[in-house]
Parts: sequence; C-alpha cells; structure tokens
Amino acid sequence: MFCISVKQFLLWKKKQLSKGGDNQSLVFLIECIGGISKGDLNFLSLNPENKLYLKKNLDHLESIWHDHLLNSSPIQYLCGITFWRDLKLKVTNKVLIPRPETELIVDIVFNIFGKKSNKFLFAELGTGSGAISIALALAYPLSHGVATDIDQNALEVAIRNYRNSSKQSNLKFFCGNWWSPLESFKGKLDLAISNPPYIPSDTYEKLPKEVKNFEPKIALLGGEDGLKHIKEIIQKAPLFLKEKGWLILENHFDQSEKVKQLLIKNQFTSIEIVKDLSGIGRFTIGRYK
Repeated sequence: MFCISVKQFLLWKKKQLSKGGDNQSLVFLIECIGGISKGDLNFLSLNPENKLYLKKNLDHLESIWHDHLLNSSPIQYLCGITFWRDLKLKVTNKVLIPRPETELIVDIVFNIFGKKSNKFLFAELGTGSGAISIALALAYPLSHGVATDIDQNALEVAIRNYRNSSKQSNLKFFCGNWWSPLESFKGKLDLAISNPPYIPSDTYEKLPKEVKNFEPKIALLGGEDGLKHIKEIIQKAPLFLKEKGWLILENHFDQSEKVKQLLIKNQFTSIEIVKDLSGIGRFTIGRYK
C-alpha cells in the first residue's frame, strides 16, 4: 500500500484531468488499480488533511492514464476489467467491452420469465466476455445455459469470468460459430439471446478510434448492411427453439424494423421492439410460433 495525503492526491487528480480525458475514466482507473472506490472519492475533499492508502503509487496510475490519453486505449482494457450490472468482469482486447445499454437484455428476460423460481434452458450466441450468460446463470440458479463464441481466446475470458463470479455449474461454454456447436440442443431451447456484430461496413470505418483500433473487429462488423449475422441467427433459430421459445437480439439503432420483418418471415410471433434508455429501438424480440 502507498500512503499519501488526501490533499496531495486531489492535486494529482486535478493535474491528470488538465491533460485531457474525462473524470469518469479517471475515477474508473483510480478504483480499479488504485483501490479507492467511487463512493470514497466523492467524500475525500471533506477531510483534505487525512491520509489515503493506494494499492499502486501515483506514478503507476499516471503511466496508465498517459497511455489512455496518448493512444486512445480504452481504460477498461488498460485496467483489465470492467463493471457490468453487478458483475466485475475481466476484459482483454479479444472481447468487446460490454456496454451499459446491453444490460437491458437481462431485464427483458426478467419480464418474460419472471424471477428466480423459473427453470428454463437458454443459449447465448457470441458470448464474448460472458456478461449476459453469467448474469442470467446467477439470476436463475435453477436454470441451465449454454454460451458459444467463435474465438477460443474470447471463450477463455468468459470461462474465467464465470468461475470468478459464481460457484454454480449451470452454465457451459462451447467454441464455434453461432448455432454450430449446439446440434445436441435442437428443439430444446426456451430462450436464445445474441448481441451479434451488427455494424454496417461504412459505419465501421467511421467508428471512434478507441473502438475501431482496439476492440475486436469480428465482434463489431456485421457485413455490408450490418444484418449478415442477424439473418443467419434468425433463419436457424427455429431448429433450436422449442415451440413458444423466445429469441432476443440486440441490433443497430436503425435496424429494428428490418429485424422485425426477418422474424415475421421466419414464423416468429409476439414480436416487440424494445427501446434502450436513450429511446432507441435497441432490441428486437420474438416468440417462435
């Protein structure tokens, strides 16, 4: 542990923000690497003469902040972790950093299946860090889930996150493209979920460099119109879902109506476009027959 005065620390923090960046990212760095929680940071100025104990010294924190500012490296990758719902997840550049808006997928599942007492079988296609599947496995301890990813490196991150987050054994992981590892689950799933790559090619080229230069292209690029992977998932979903089974998809802000039509074409009913907290049609859900 490294001991400094609160006054010295606050001056250091002010100096770092004067170089650029945003307060939220710096607070994230201080919490993850320095070991000072966001809540504690808010009250430091009340007692500037107090002592503060850091897990890493200020030079170390400053070097990470410098990398973040100089290269636009995402602070989550530099810290090696991120927070999502009530989970603390390991992240590397092999997985997409899970976004806050994606947290609503879990709430959509709550609306459909209720709370813990329900027992069902779910699959997540393209799990990345494992965030969605782990949250559901924890929320529904009587249920069982399977999660797939085409990248074994991403899958290893997800498996480690599950082991760090839970002592349960109700979630299994399979390597492969979309439905391909799940042949033994045909006709058995109550629920399938995916946050697939859905960024159109021309939009991908215009993404901020902190996304385009660091996050895995395979987890972002959805073909020319952004719907390449969504089409495949929807077309094959009826083979794996039970009758009355649900499919939940995250999509680009302007794709919901097209996704809705694809669901109708593939015999889905009870179709609904669910808006995120910004009022954007971020999710499209449907029930098979």
